Amino acid sequence: MNAMQYKITLPDDYDMSVIRNRVTTNGTKTDHFEGLLFKAYLISEKVQGAISNSYAPLYVWRESEGMNQFIFGGFYDHIIRDFGWQSVQIGIPLTLVLPENFTDAIYLTEQMIPINEQLSLIDIGKKIVHNQTLSKNSLGYLAIYNPDKWLAAVFEFYAEKPLHSTVALYEILHISTS
Repeated sequence: MNAMQYKITLPDDYDMSVIRNRVTTNGTKTDHFEGLLFKAYLISEKVQGAISNSYAPLYVWRESEGMNQFIFGGFYDHIIRDFGWQSVQIGIPLTLVLPENFTDAIYLTEQMIPINEQLSLIDIGKKIVHNQTLSKNSLGYLAIYNPDKWLAAVFEFYAEKPLHSTVALYEILHISTS
């Protein structure tokens, strides 16, 4: 299982209705995409308190073949054509809790956690997961890590806007599942 995300930072005056229309028009094209567990179409908007406007889709793949098909089979070419060359961040799922109703979520929080140099990693995965406070309003939870960057990310799905002020907040425009 693999996770991937590309974060496209957009100008402060960017008309975010362009992204909303893009997802309305094309979002269902990844519904039932082979090998995809889910894709969350995420945006952040400066007018809603975000640091910047962004389009930041988050994917979790059941196996790498689906991800390879998406990246090298022409689908990712639409991102390159419309937004230019983007880095694709890769993560290995550490914990994934997705109840059936997680697709009801319309908000997602993201917390980045550095994995600092140390003599043993035996308990680090447990600490990343257990140090997070799973809100009673959360509809799902994903923790990933990237050992190339020694960075972890924790994502939570919500049906109502959470009150967290110390984590990144995204609006979910659509969730594709297979």
